Amino acid sequence: MVHHGPDGNTDVNVCSYAVSAGTARCFARVRTDAAARSERPSRNDAGTAASVGNNGAYDPAYLESAYNVPWFVGTTTTPPNPTSAGTGQTVAIVDAYDDPNAASDLSSYRSFFGLPTCTTSNGCFKKVDEFGGTNYPSGSTSWGDEISLDLDMVSAICPNCHILLVEARSANFSDLGTAVNEAVSLGANAVSNSYGGSEYPTEVSDSTSYYDHPGVAVVAASGDNGYGVSFPAASPTVTDAGGTSLNQATDTGTRNATETVWSGAGSGCSAYEAKPSWQTDSGCADRTVADTSAVANPSTGVWVYDSYGGGTWYVYGGTSVASPIVSSFFGLAQNPAGGTSGSAASLYSHTAELNRVTSGSNGSCGSYLCNAAYSLLNGYNGPTGLGTPNGLGAFTATPPNPNLPGAPTGVSAQAGNAQATVSFTPPDNTGKPAISSYTVTAADSTNAGRGGQSASGPSSGIPVTGLTNGDSYTFTVTATNSAGTGPASAPSSPVVPSTVPGAPSGVSAQAGNAQATVSFTAPNNGGSTITSYAVTADDTTGSNGGQVAYGASSPVTVSGLTNGDSYTFTVTATNADGTGPSSSPSNTVTPTATATVPSAPQNPSAREDTSRGTDVSWNAPASNGGSPITSYTLYRSTRSGSERAYVSVGLVNCTSSSCTYHDSNTRHGYRYYYMVAAVNVVGTGAKSTEVNAIAR
Repeated sequence: MVHHGPDGNTDVNVCSYAVSAGTARCFARVRTDAAARSERPSRNDAGTAASVGNNGAYDPAYLESAYNVPWFVGTTTTPPNPTSAGTGQTVAIVDAYDDPNAASDLSSYRSFFGLPTCTTSNGCFKKVDEFGGTNYPSGSTSWGDEISLDLDMVSAICPNCHILLVEARSANFSDLGTAVNEAVSLGANAVSNSYGGSEYPTEVSDSTSYYDHPGVAVVAASGDNGYGVSFPAASPTVTDAGGTSLNQATDTGTRNATETVWSGAGSGCSAYEAKPSWQTDSGCADRTVADTSAVANPSTGVWVYDSYGGGTWYVYGGTSVASPIVSSFFGLAQNPAGGTSGSAASLYSHTAELNRVTSGSNGSCGSYLCNAAYSLLNGYNGPTGLGTPNGLGAFTATPPNPNLPGAPTGVSAQAGNAQATVSFTPPDNTGKPAISSYTVTAADSTNAGRGGQSASGPSSGIPVTGLTNGDSYTFTVTATNSAGTGPASAPSSPVVPSTVPGAPSGVSAQAGNAQATVSFTAPNNGGSTITSYAVTADDTTGSNGGQVAYGASSPVTVSGLTNGDSYTFTVTATNADGTGPSSSPSNTVTPTATATVPSAPQNPSAREDTSRGTDVSWNAPASNGGSPITSYTLYRSTRSGSERAYVSVGLVNCTSSSCTYHDSNTRHGYRYYYMVAAVNVVGTGAKSTEVNAIAR
């Protein structure tokens, strides 16, 4: 579908409309006209009467001004300096498929507009698959556009909120719903769902299984195809977000906006979902869509940074913009209304605290269900619900019990071995009666599935055990008295529990000349990077052991050993916490000198044999070259200095002190000249001096 806005600009849905029953598509719409493609946002935009927002689309400062975001209102700096609003809250984004550039694109958007850094390393941003792990689904540039849009809108409205991106492995509602459940289990305070599909008979069961989370604000976009209802927006357990056309003139913290119905926003009566108790309009017997709204018209769209598939800045619209904006207001409110009827219930009890929309339509139904001109007395109409955000009043649950304690402050943690000791300052407001206990809860920012450990105590200095060494943890603290438990503190700075490394394994040694090379398998590092290994030699045949060598990894060479002695080796690993236990000993090795060829045989002699031929004798060389002599080579000639290899003489011709070879292959009366050389595994050594004899 191509949607034409009132000013003639053209935009398209980035996800296919052709989806089967039980499958969703994203509701993001991108501007495709030449103006949107050529413009880029400015870092410090002053706005002009001829242009929407910042060079044709809205940036965070315009959105914050239009909707009276509390951390922005009244500031005069550009960009504004955020307060602590939203700190400790997590807004989850649920979408299908993977955006591999999500983290880097998020950083680019926030850096460009001067928002606080939000990265995996500082614990602000986390991306998981639908089961809470890192087995991310296959990538999709279309859903990647949606992901970038959602992340940027949470950043724009609640820059101090943590952002949790949960990627479903498909666009089936079973996978998307599983991702919603995972987001809640990982601690999300609000969950944005910028997708939907046609209603279906079994959706009521899916509403209960996936989208009913009392105490968590689950928000769904109403759609982008005009009058009509989609799921999960139809669910009575969610807050559904419709869409407006926004005209906000300035970015200085003051709302001067006018808003009308965006013609693409979804609305109407659900075919299957029951009307919740907090909806009393008479035009629908069942659930009525929507509950609230925010900007959605691509012609008055928002800037989004998205590089997956190419490009950088785009102008987006659709109720995909409204859903994360509304979710972020629940995050800013920090205590979304709970109950089985969902967070939307708080909106219906605070209708005066929303910006009412009184003009525009998304279809021809002849009633408030599609036309704001027929809005009900409380301001309600289908396309925009009760209106758009105007500060936090409508998004805040019942005021806290004044008898409850306040939140502890100054939370810090000291890491230990699989534990951390958490210190804090008691709250100024101790409630009535006095505080009886404090509870510390751990959040694992390395692997959320390994967090959730808690411990209680009467005062500061509470140890939390059962942590995973090497994971990064933050901690929050609540105070409890007989009236109940107060709000959680701001998280501590992250700490990493650790201990000394384990023992290396698989130690093996290879001997050399007065040295040995020792290999091993690295142990568990105990949660802290191993900085060095120490290899210690043990002389099992003498007292020449104790040599130690150090290295950063396997293998390590130990020198200074005694050739001929037998050695084993043990290895230890060291990290910042100290040195771990020794490994089991290696195999036994014996260093030896590097073998060479033997030296020349000694004392050669030749004489006439008593019967026939000659006898040649010699003594062993002074050095065998470090390897046993295996044979001798006898050289012979009838001319002096012309000897050639004649015969290999085995050791059977030798005694312990000398060797003799009887040469009978001679001619009587001839003089024969001889030289001899020793042979070992390395090769043939030097020749002896020449000797001669006349053959008999």
